[in-house]
Amino acid sequence: MDRETLIPQVGVVTDIRQDTPDVKTFRVVGLDGKKLFEHIPGQCAMVSVPGVGEGMFSITSSPTNEAYMEFSIKKCGCLTSWLHMIEPDQQVTVRGPYGNGFPVESALKGKDLLFIAGGIGLAPLRSVINYVRDKRENYGKVQIVYGSRSKEDLVDYQEIINEWMKDDGVEVFLTIDREQEGWDGHVGFVPNYVKELNPDLGLTVLMCGPPIMIKFTLAGLKELGFKETQVYTTMELRMKCGVGKCGRCNIGNKYVCKDGPVFRFDQLDELPSEY
Repeated sequence: MDRETLIPQVGVVTDIRQDTPDVKTFRVVGLDGKKLFEHIPGQCAMVSVPGVGEGMFSITSSPTNEAYMEFSIKKCGCLTSWLHMIEPDQQVTVRGPYGNGFPVESALKGKDLLFIAGGIGLAPLRSVINYVRDKRENYGKVQIVYGSRSKEDLVDYQEIINEWMKDDGVEVFLTIDREQEGWDGHVGFVPNYVKELNPDLGLTVLMCGPPIMIKFTLAGLKELGFKETQVYTTMELRMKCGVGKCGRCNIGNKYVCKDGPVFRFDQLDELPSEY
């Protein structure tokens, strides 16, 4: 591992966007006003509030964005609660990038892509989606299936309806778990919606979401005829130290931080117990 990835850099939070009631997106640059470092879609970084703690988060902005990087963070603990309290112009430290990203310049290039996300699981895929949108000529058709508990819990909703849905060659299918006033779109869980849509078997699938969603979506895809070699996922939530020292992220004989967090399903001998 490059020594530079282990050294925290001071980052300035220049903008904070409230995406959902418990998710905020933080825009970060270095002290010089430039992007802290380059990354591959799907890679992560360790974000720290000195004196409070640090945690591993997906870099949700695309590498094609040369001005800054973004992190979409769900409020769910001590560190994330502190991050949700900070304001623009405050500083954090960031080190990375860590892990292997999605193979956007090799296995995925030239392919028709199906993105499947649930809840905050859209955050790691957003980097890949925007990378593909910015390099549209290198990829085939793009379909995005995204669901959450309610309309208010759909991350990046304005970007989805104002940008993604208006792109040529990009189809977006949104769903929420239960009916609610003001929502006239699809209602139902993501695994069932994917089966309803009956996607083309030639698609390569990139998937991220809660373990229960991944379990049933993968089973549904197999029922439709997809093979594990066609399906990628990211398991960055299991990463702890990021450098293969603590041993808390292993899945069978794999270390998520060193061998992942992006895996093709046939590369995993077993799934974590929560799946």
